[in-house]
Amino acid sequence: MSKAEVIVITGVSSGIGRVTAIRLATRGCRVFGTVRSQQSAQAIPGVELVEMDVREEDSVRRGIAAIIARAGRIDVLINNAGGTLLGALEETSVGEARSLFDTNVFGLLRTIQAVLPHMRAQGAGRIVNVSSVLGFLPAPYMALYAASKHAVEGLSETLDHEVRQFGIRVALVEPSFTKTNLDLNAPQTAVKIPEYRQQFGMVAQAIRKNIEKAPDPAGVATTIVDAALGGWKMRHTPKGEASLLVRLRRFMPGGLVEKGLRKTFGLA
Repeated sequence: MSKAEVIVITGVSSGIGRVTAIRLATRGCRVFGTVRSQQSAQAIPGVELVEMDVREEDSVRRGIAAIIARAGRIDVLINNAGGTLLGALEETSVGEARSLFDTNVFGLLRTIQAVLPHMRAQGAGRIVNVSSVLGFLPAPYMALYAASKHAVEGLSETLDHEVRQFGIRVALVEPSFTKTNLDLNAPQTAVKIPEYRQQFGMVAQAIRKNIEKAPDPAGVATTIVDAALGGWKMRHTPKGEASLLVRLRRFMPGGLVEKGLRKTFGLA
């Protein structure tokens, strides 16, 4: 793809989204970054901010329409906006699960459906969905987050089969632990069942330690840029732990992978 591509990336207020938007702008792309509120958003050099809440269909349609009105086209959509949740599955309310899926899965659905007619009309496009290694691996006390990312994986692979006839391809980016405020301050379930307290405490501590020693968002941003502008392939994993986990999942016996995961999360 050329450096003049028009790129939309959701969730650029901080973390991975913000760093990725800056990287794309420095590559010469015209970058539109979505934020929930323009009034409270911090300006990003070279990035045009658009107010858009992926949880609200009308907001998504207005945001995409505004971008089309200003740029005339959308060449790449990067679905980066997302949330997380820590807690035992038994502790997770349906409302909490619904809220998480509303951003992580239905947010993608709303945004993709708003963008696809324009990509089909121009006969080309790229959609990059930011997933996670938890899209192909389990994680204790993150059941609904892992489920949402498994859904993103299935949605993306299926969509790629449907839209490649129009010159559109879909790709996944699957990062592991990344040092961001979102992960360091991950929300927890409102309900706490005493029987889970001790084990959850160990898992939460292990997660925090892994995030604190994890790389900053720059590596993930590099991978997202490659997925957006480089040659197409379905899955992209940042160098380091994420790439290692892909290989382990593919080639190691399931029992050994499970033991490794339990050790990572403090349950060995």
